[in-house]
Amino acid sequence: MASLKAAVIGLGGHGNNHLQMIADAPEMRLVGVSDLDEQRLAAAAAFEPEVAATDYREMLDRARPDVVYVVTLPGHLLPIVRECLERGIHTSVEKSPGNTSADTAAMIEVEAASTAMAIASFNRRYFPQILAVKRLALARGGPVHAAATYNKNPSDKVVENMSRGLMPPALICDSIHHVDLLRWLVSDSMETTGVVTHVHAETYRSSPARERHNAVITFANGARAVLMSHFGVGTRIQRAELHAEDFSAYMDLTRMSPPEEAHRPDTFELFADGDPYEAPLDLAPEGGPYFNETRHFADCILNGRRPWSTLEDALVTMRLCEAIYAGHKGSFAEAP
Repeated sequence: MASLKAAVIGLGGHGNNHLQMIADAPEMRLVGVSDLDEQRLAAAAAFEPEVAATDYREMLDRARPDVVYVVTLPGHLLPIVRECLERGIHTSVEKSPGNTSADTAAMIEVEAASTAMAIASFNRRYFPQILAVKRLALARGGPVHAAATYNKNPSDKVVENMSRGLMPPALICDSIHHVDLLRWLVSDSMETTGVVTHVHAETYRSSPARERHNAVITFANGARAVLMSHFGVGTRIQRAELHAEDFSAYMDLTRMSPPEEAHRPDTFELFADGDPYEAPLDLAPEGGPYFNETRHFADCILNGRRPWSTLEDALVTMRLCEAIYAGHKGSFAEAP
């Protein structure tokens, strides 16, 4: 039976993904939705929210949710997240968690004074297939190298939002998913992220939405990671690699599909001891094929646990993104 009352603020594409995840989570029931766009608000009626309002404060007053998903543009996040946490509502924060690391730090201060907890919505950490691949790498002594590609051709709307200050540069707003993924992939456990010690980044751009980034990241455990991210190129491509001793995984995340299609042979390629690794991925230890960040956050709330992707951890990812964007070359301290 659903024991957590959930609400969503912001009903764009990502917001609708959260509506579906809430609908699929037996621990939750949807009590409220909010968006300034009346058409989006009307479309959300398919998920049968108890309250729908263009004013998110009105929705919060009437619906009184236990947990809220704030899925707005980064430039709008901070005041809404602050309001939710100050009301004692557990809060999921869309990526990027603000336009700058200073925004993320401000959210952390509010959370520290709140009775509620927050999670940064870095969903790649919660894909059960990726979790299973990392578990295989850990069984081989731990990751030694990871790589990620995040390419995209931003829409005119994205370029407009950047010019209006509603979104940070594309590396910080979008590629942050794979910067965060790299930090998590190379760590020595399922729950932690690797400690960054050095960054060597090459970055150049012909316009705010046409960025080119290449970075080599060194971690305290000796692992290395490579990020390749280019905007204003052919199309959206997302890929990742993870390597351990005598083990390699090549993951096409561009076409990460619903769980029922997650084992297509062209999605992940695994190799072990020189041969293709053909055993199916064991998703049971990861919570099954339908595990996601919503299921994880519900478990954390109900059992008093801290989520894997806390705002404190997201702050490190934000600072690392900012360093790559600035073309940083040299040592990197995770704490300012």
